[in-house]
Amino acid sequence: MSTHTETARHTETALEAFDQEWQEWHAAHERHRAHPHGFLAVTHLHWLSSDATRLEGAPGTWSVDADVVRVVLEPGESLQQDGVELNTDSGKTLEFGPIEERGGINLVSGDTVIEVAKRGGEYIVRPRNPSNALLQEYQGTPAYTPNAAFAVAGTFVPFEAPRPTTVGAAVEGIQHVYEAPGEIRFKLAGEELALTAFNGYAPGSLSVLFTDQTSGKTTYAANRSLSVVPAADGSVVLDFNRAVNLPCAYTDLATCPLPPAENRLPVAIEAGEKIPYERQDQQ
Repeated sequence: MSTHTETARHTETALEAFDQEWQEWHAAHERHRAHPHGFLAVTHLHWLSSDATRLEGAPGTWSVDADVVRVVLEPGESLQQDGVELNTDSGKTLEFGPIEERGGINLVSGDTVIEVAKRGGEYIVRPRNPSNALLQEYQGTPAYTPNAAFAVAGTFVPFEAPRPTTVGAAVEGIQHVYEAPGEIRFKLAGEELALTAFNGYAPGSLSVLFTDQTSGKTTYAANRSLSVVPAADGSVVLDFNRAVNLPCAYTDLATCPLPPAENRLPVAIEAGEKIPYERQDQQ
């Protein structure tokens, strides 16, 4: 067997493995997205104020003041937290908080999970019910065929000090402030590029919000997200095949952040998730 043939077979095997790993990753991500109480199950988005108000989809009368959320339940209404019944006395005021920015707690009422969270300095309540039509009718998210050319090497370059970075949100009237520890520099389509990175959810990970020249055409207009983990020497792989949609790509009941201005890439990244079927008539 010639060296050329061996190289070709090795390349083919590597590409098959790359494709298989992507398929497994995407299937797992889809299962997570379609969780019975995930964001596809959100039925309402309520912004709390100091005025006590009954909220559709949630039991009780709700208000917030001085970082404390208060709920008063009527007889027969129920809320649980971590499996513990909270309304031991009818008419008793339940109190929750303070909740940190981008934090939240989950309460349970029957089949519904009541998310109480803080976004953009404001308190919100989002009921999540498995019978929500968006979840029941979800048919998966279209994506580009995995392409190893869009898994590119980069370098994480930390800033001298983390930079608080203010970005807009998918809903009007609020802003998000994220800590940016540095930027990721890489080359794609013959261009030297950089992306400001935020701290990710998992320890040691970074989250990158971006748009590119496919945004609003084949991919969701507002944003996509990519999670990366730099090595100790700062080297990182940006596998744009794993670029995913945020909740706002599916529902108007999400408060997702928008990318910082510098993360609007001048190249077309024809990889990763595309516009959800639910939004394709709105682009």
